[in-house]
Amino acid sequence: MKYCIDLHTHTIASDHAYSTIADYVHQAKECGIRMFATTDHGPSLSDAPHLWHFNNLKVVPRIIDTVAVLRGIEANITAEGGIDIPKRTRDGLDIVLAGFHPNLPPADVRTHTELLLKVIESGEVDIITHPGSVHYPFEYRTVLEAAREYGVAIEINSSSDVNTRFGSFDNCVQIARLAAELGNIISLGTDAHICYYLGNFDHSQKVLNSSGIADENILNTDPLKVLDFLESRGHKRIDLLRKFFSDRT
Repeated sequence: MKYCIDLHTHTIASDHAYSTIADYVHQAKECGIRMFATTDHGPSLSDAPHLWHFNNLKVVPRIIDTVAVLRGIEANITAEGGIDIPKRTRDGLDIVLAGFHPNLPPADVRTHTELLLKVIESGEVDIITHPGSVHYPFEYRTVLEAAREYGVAIEINSSSDVNTRFGSFDNCVQIARLAAELGNIISLGTDAHICYYLGNFDHSQKVLNSSGIADENILNTDPLKVLDFLESRGHKRIDLLRKFFSDRT
C-alpha cells in the first residue's frame, strides 16, 4: 500500500462518529494501514469528548495487534488564533491537528488568514486540516509560505467534497498545486468517522494527481518519516515505535 498511514480519524468519543479504536485496528489490518492517528475533535465542539479523554490517551497501547496507534487530537482553532486545549494536554499527545470548525463562525479571508498564521506560528499545531473548506477561505500563498517556514504540514483531506465540505475540490487542487510549488510538507488524512473509511485515499489521490506533489514531501509513505516529523515538531521520541518499524525495514 503506497500510503500506509492515516493521520486523521475519529472514534465514538466524538458523538457523530461510529467506530472504536479497536474497530480501526481491525480495519487497519484488513486494508494494509500500518499506523493511524486517533484524532477526535477538541472539546469546543458540542459533541466532542471531555478534555479528560485526551489527557488519558496514555492508556492506549502504542501497538495493538501489529498496528501502531498515535495518540492525538483534531483541535479547534479559536477566535484568538489559538487551539482549545491547554499546553499540558498538548505536550502529552503524539500529534496535534487543528482546523476551522463550527465553534468559530465563518468570517472573511483576512480574518481566517490571520488566525491560521497565529496557529502556525504558535508551534502548538503540527498539521492544518481540510484547508480547502469553502466556508473558511484564506490567502493561500501567505499561509502556505508560513507553514513551510515553521515546518507545519498541510493536509489533503480525503473526506472533503465526498462526505462533507462539498464544493471544496477545486480549492483543494489549488492549495495542493501551490504546496507543490513551495515544497510544503503534506499530510494525508481520511478524516474517517467510521472505520471502514480508514485508508481510503481515493479522493486525496485525485487531488495529488492534479498537483504534482512529490512523494518525498508526503508523510504517509513511511512510519519512520512520520516519527521524524513529529520529533521535529517538539514531540517526545517514541522509541518503541522506532524500534518496531526499524526492525521491519
